[in-house]
Amino acid sequence: MRKFLKFLGLAAIGLVGLLAVVLGVVFYKSGLMLRRLHPVTVASPVLPTDPAAIARGQHLAATRGCLDCHGPDLGGAKVIDDPAMGRLYGPNLTLGKGGRGPEFTDADFVRAIRHGVAPDGRGLFLMPSADYSRFTESDMADLIAYVKSVPPVNRARVPVAVGPVARALMLAGKIRLAADEIDHANLRPDVVTPAVSVEYGRYVAASCTGCHGPNLSGGKIDIGPPDWPPAANLTPHASGRLAKWSESDFMQTLRTAKRPDGSELSPVMPRAFSGLSETEMKALWAYLQTLPPVPTGTR
Repeated sequence: MRKFLKFLGLAAIGLVGLLAVVLGVVFYKSGLMLRRLHPVTVASPVLPTDPAAIARGQHLAATRGCLDCHGPDLGGAKVIDDPAMGRLYGPNLTLGKGGRGPEFTDADFVRAIRHGVAPDGRGLFLMPSADYSRFTESDMADLIAYVKSVPPVNRARVPVAVGPVARALMLAGKIRLAADEIDHANLRPDVVTPAVSVEYGRYVAASCTGCHGPNLSGGKIDIGPPDWPPAANLTPHASGRLAKWSESDFMQTLRTAKRPDGSELSPVMPRAFSGLSETEMKALWAYLQTLPPVPTGTR
């Protein structure tokens, strides 16, 4: 019996040692990925000062997910605080104490928003710059002008701490930094006019790809906690709901967060999209109708 217990004890020690080695490798390799530098040179935009442009920037911040991570006052907000995934807070973007505003130049804002790169060259974790990389020059300038116009918020910065599961998902290729995915050298902003058109709908839909996937077929959201539900299929495939909806159903769902059958959308679905203009919603619907119908989760 003693020999058996001794064996179990040695086996437990060995298992703990093996786990420690695995965790060490995961943290080391993911650390290299997080510290990888991305030399990106950008030009400082010419920022507008007229109220209409600032209002456009506010609209973009409200409807493209900026407030979900950075808070309604842009003073920072919790995104994820989970031992497995990590402690991830959107930073304070204002000019207040603890904010990035005093440190960031206009070019730094462009680098962060369009390229997902911090001023020191590191890739920003969970910054969905792939969604924003093709912002038009005017939208980018309007957004930055709005961010710089908000009242200062004094709120301490919460350091990013990437958890072991998130690090393992990075090594498995399930979580990717936008800075690693974007072709920085060949990135060109879109040139598009707001209108009820497929072209403008494609532009608006860029903000949907982070959760719904590059082809918008939905499925598992790799960047979120394990308990997040799968994203909906936005293509006209029979496995999704949109094939059975009308444009009116789609717009009403965005505005109310309730499907035509009365069921509530997942809390993971940003309620900010309710603020999209009628033109944006109609253009988005027009674009979604042109997508190839593919089964849910076929990313």
